Amino acid sequence: MSMLRIEKLTISRGERILATDLNFQVKPGEALVAEGPNGSGKTTLLRTLATLSPPLRGTIYWQDHALSDITEVYRSKMLFLGHTPAVKLDLTPEENLKVYARLAGAVTEPSAALECLGIRRYAATLCRHLSAGQLRRVALARLILTAAPLWILDEPFTALDRQTIDGLSSLLEEHLAEGGSAIITTHQQLSLGRASVARLPLGTG
Repeated sequence: MSMLRIEKLTISRGERILATDLNFQVKPGEALVAEGPNGSGKTTLLRTLATLSPPLRGTIYWQDHALSDITEVYRSKMLFLGHTPAVKLDLTPEENLKVYARLAGAVTEPSAALECLGIRRYAATLCRHLSAGQLRRVALARLILTAAPLWILDEPFTALDRQTIDGLSSLLEEHLAEGGSAIITTHQQLSLGRASVARLPLGTG
């Protein structure tokens, strides 16, 4: 059974149609990388799959159930991280993660998640004083907090140093090995070991 299945999906931004009749599926243990030039619809596709933007046409299925019938169930099983880190600047990293943990349910302590991303030393620092890379790591710590089987990640490697990129790649590889799935956009060369990685070209005409 596929974790996520897309049939005849058409997406748009404003009046502009970005992609039509998309058909693909993502199975447990698989990653799908959406590829294409800027403006090809990668972010719009991910936002649509995250239920943040409605599709123009088509159907999204979660474990063979139409998403329109089980939207809240789906949202509890999916974690979306956008290109811009969803971090409240007037809170500390630890406070941000505690808020998220209360809303989503946590399987890991916020301090442990921060430690894993190498930013525990900044746990009590207001996020407005952190660099772009540090803010990105605060957002990525949400991946460790919860057990969501589907990760939807828009340019997750942006503003990260080599060590953190390698750590995130290992985290993704572990997630897939445990039966999770991921849908990703990235300009980085993605290396996920033995994991199954499919490509979805957008903007090809």
